[in-house]
Amino acid sequence: MEEIVNPLLLIAMQVSQPTAAEAMDPKVLIAALYVFALAAFLGYLVISRVPPLLHTPLMSATNAISGISLVGSLVIAGAYEFNAHKLMAGGVDSHPSWATLMGFVAVFTATVNVVSGFGLTDRMLKMFRKDIKVKEAKK
Repeated sequence: MEEIVNPLLLIAMQVSQPTAAEAMDPKVLIAALYVFALAAFLGYLVISRVPPLLHTPLMSATNAISGISLVGSLVIAGAYEFNAHKLMAGGVDSHPSWATLMGFVAVFTATVNVVSGFGLTDRMLKMFRKDIKVKEAKK
């Protein structure tokens, strides 16, 4: 009989001791998919039960979290030196270049997410502002 192992422990073990020659262990992959599915389901349940009045403050909090992911992606993008020749050659030597490339993609997508999120939040807040000039003009 197999021993039941915590899925988060399996993921942590795979991330902390990766080897370039080995593929991801199927148990770790299934555990990662399990955690992802549970997180997606829980996120859907939480968001679907939020009253409409609270959407704007929650969007602002989400934008702050996206800002944190932007900082993390900046760290990853700048951690290694990008070398296109090693990237095209492949192998173990190309891993730092792949990390830099994926970090750049993460910086771009996180920036788009933060900017559009704050733009949308500002637009929603404008709907709730009272227009003082229009009221003064009517008097």
